[in-house]
Amino acid sequence: MGALIWLASYPKSGNTWMRSFLHNLLTDAREPADINELDQFCVGESGIGWYQRLTTHCRSGEIDHTETPLDRLTLEELARIRPLAQADLTRVHPDSVFVKTHNFLGGSFGQPLHNMDVTAGAIYIVRNPLDVVLSVTNHFGITVDEAIAQLASPTTGTALTDLHVPEFHSSWSIHVESWTGAPNPNLLVLRYEDLLAEPRRYFGRVAKFLGLRPPEERLARAIRNSSFKILKEQEQRKGFKERSELAQAFFREGRKDQWREKLTPEQVRRIIADHHVQMARFGYIPRDFRDAVPAAHQTKITRG
Repeated sequence: MGALIWLASYPKSGNTWMRSFLHNLLTDAREPADINELDQFCVGESGIGWYQRLTTHCRSGEIDHTETPLDRLTLEELARIRPLAQADLTRVHPDSVFVKTHNFLGGSFGQPLHNMDVTAGAIYIVRNPLDVVLSVTNHFGITVDEAIAQLASPTTGTALTDLHVPEFHSSWSIHVESWTGAPNPNLLVLRYEDLLAEPRRYFGRVAKFLGLRPPEERLARAIRNSSFKILKEQEQRKGFKERSELAQAFFREGRKDQWREKLTPEQVRRIIADHHVQMARFGYIPRDFRDAVPAAHQTKITRG
């Protein structure tokens, strides 16, 4: 039985890319790992199967051996199951268990969204919200303005489906602050843009954080086998089961600063107004849009 290592991010921020890299690295794959087998390596926290089998005793202290369909439970009842389901995840592998999550680091109905009693650490990926908006637009089949509102809403999340229990994303700023606001030696925070610019340096940090010392050739192969080009080619050839039915493709472009081509100045200013505190922390406020930052926060901009 192993403790959990969370692979956390706001949706469309590089979580799947990180999972693919780790799969290729830890299996020492000679050929690119199949993107449709990533869930065999890294489990999804919201997978409905982990929750359904726990409904036999979720309503009372007495065990009822008849499963209750999840859609008949309240959100509060589902919240009580979550820590138990995550404890079950520790039995997936004898060593550390990698678990994907898009939940913010907080709670729901008095229950934690992440069971820290069975947690060993976390890797958190943050991405410029100016680009996240575009990926969210594609993934959820909504307009840019709807995506901007979604990133700003503290109640953003997903509903119960046949495959997943509800997720609680909150706003982009709350999500980022919740995971990165307090330094922790068991937490590695990475910028998506740094992984793009210097993959050997920053994916190397991931390996070091996990206590690994892979030979340079093995690290380089894992990076190459999980490159955006490879991931996109795999999706085009065999499809990707995690692609939303509303999206034309899961892997679209994967590059940074797409917003300069696709967002209007007014949309850029609105996103900065919504998220300037966390954007400033991570160097995401463009110099030519610093007028969008409230005057009281101008001196706090450190990068960008």
